[in-house]
Amino acid sequence: MNDMELLRELAQETPLPAPAELDAARARLLAAIAADPAAGGFTPGVEASTYQPDPSTGQLVEPLRPPAPAPVLTAVKFMHAGAAGTAAYLIIALAYIGDIKAYHLTVLGHHLTTAQLSHLRPLIVTLVIAVGLAVIGLWLWMARANGQGRSWARILSTVLLGLATPGLTGDHGVLQVFAAWLTWLTGLVAVWLLWRPVSSAFFKQCRQAARTRQS
Repeated sequence: MNDMELLRELAQETPLPAPAELDAARARLLAAIAADPAAGGFTPGVEASTYQPDPSTGQLVEPLRPPAPAPVLTAVKFMHAGAAGTAAYLIIALAYIGDIKAYHLTVLGHHLTTAQLSHLRPLIVTLVIAVGLAVIGLWLWMARANGQGRSWARILSTVLLGLATPGLTGDHGVLQVFAAWLTWLTGLVAVWLLWRPVSSAFFKQCRQAARTRQS
């Protein structure tokens, strides 16, 4: 008797399970998976819908960040524009800072003399460069963090806008007033876009995805 004949004979002698037995076995399997999710090879709930297998390795990978909506992308562009505007203003300020004698600087209520201004010129130039680079760094940092859906970045951007508001008042030159208002309006538009309903939904999804990765 060859192998095929032996298999055929065994198949004829083996009775098929009744439908009731199949239903009972299926119920036991579902109960076992519910009691021990690891036994079923998957995780129920939100992780089952967010974690996807890697086609190359077959292992589960972390959920991808949801794509940023149009208002958030536009806000990021405004922040990049704010950084570029600050850089342009810094270059202009450094170009005219050579004529530092024309500035009427006041420290603790005392007007600095021409000799004092000339003596403090290196310090003033250093401070202008440091402050300008710090502001540019803040623009770029907020643009990156908000584009990634960081909720704290949206709140910090709003706080920074509020801190910049007092700088709109005071006795400044025309160029300083124009640059201050332009920068402030750029930040205002960006913050308004970040708090749009569709933007809020995006930040909420990113926050939930971050919690899923940590759990």
